[in-house]
Amino acid sequence: MSSITIGILGATGYTGVELAKLIKKHSHASIAFVSSQTYAGKKFSDVFPELMNICDLTLISPEEALRQSVDCVFSCLPHATSAALCLPFIEKGIRIIDLSADFRIKGASIYSQWYKTEHPCPQLLAKAVFGLPEHYRSAIKDAQILANPGCYSSSIMLPLIPLFKKFGAKITTVIADSKSGVSGAGRSLKLGSMFVEANENFSAYSIGRSHRHLAEIDQELSLASGKNIEITFSPHLVPMNRGILSTIYIVGAVSAEQCLECVLKAYKNEPFIRVREPNDLPNVRCVAHTNYCDMTFTGGNGQPIIGVCAIDNLLKGASGQALQNMNIMFGFDEQEGLV
Repeated sequence: MSSITIGILGATGYTGVELAKLIKKHSHASIAFVSSQTYAGKKFSDVFPELMNICDLTLISPEEALRQSVDCVFSCLPHATSAALCLPFIEKGIRIIDLSADFRIKGASIYSQWYKTEHPCPQLLAKAVFGLPEHYRSAIKDAQILANPGCYSSSIMLPLIPLFKKFGAKITTVIADSKSGVSGAGRSLKLGSMFVEANENFSAYSIGRSHRHLAEIDQELSLASGKNIEITFSPHLVPMNRGILSTIYIVGAVSAEQCLECVLKAYKNEPFIRVREPNDLPNVRCVAHTNYCDMTFTGGNGQPIIGVCAIDNLLKGASGQALQNMNIMFGFDEQEGLV
């Protein structure tokens, strides 16, 4: 099987570091360049000593990165910045896997509403494929622009999309109560993610209808259901490094047993989805440092049905899923580099 070369834009964030570790284990992919505005000129492994002998490349500036030629580019840059820097690669026919939100939302006006900025290349939105492998595998195979889903979004969409496809007309209310480790806030300095602020603390933020991931969640659930869907989403920050646990409350003319049967059927051949028994609730420890998504449904005492889903926010919620998508795009074994 042929090998491919990889570039990573914004490599010095948490997702870029995870990608470097994963690609090192991949039999058919190698890293040709890593870029960073802040650390250009330094060795990647000097900035992150855990990468010694894993990726010792010298970090280059984004401007120099644009002159590189590779088979695939992962962009770990912030929204708006990412699409603009991906554009020159797209124009050269290079395949892009974007871990920002820039290509997730199908409508430029909806993107502007949620991200408070004009989209830098709205003409490309229709060309982008939403990178949820379990549901869009056939489209992912041929994608040039791959929009990797958000971390919270993955933990909510994976258990819910099969339900909305089958029971969409019967579901009336969904409330997703999600908890994330601090790495979900990224590596840049923020007051709320400082040790003294986050340690021994547990806080909600952007609750109700204000978190940006709602745009893609509503979009994908609406597509699955065939009608407009808006859920209530309450994200929380917990004092752990990584992981997301989403507890999802579902009201409608459907039972927990039907929900469990539905996801068992939908995901029976999926290598990274593990459907647990209702008395074996998912937890973060069992998925940490893996690309697995664990889920189940319970609520035998009536409404609401309770769904529980656990993922690692940096892997199945970001870099692991991105590599899974790359494997599909280039015809590699889907589990290559991930197990």
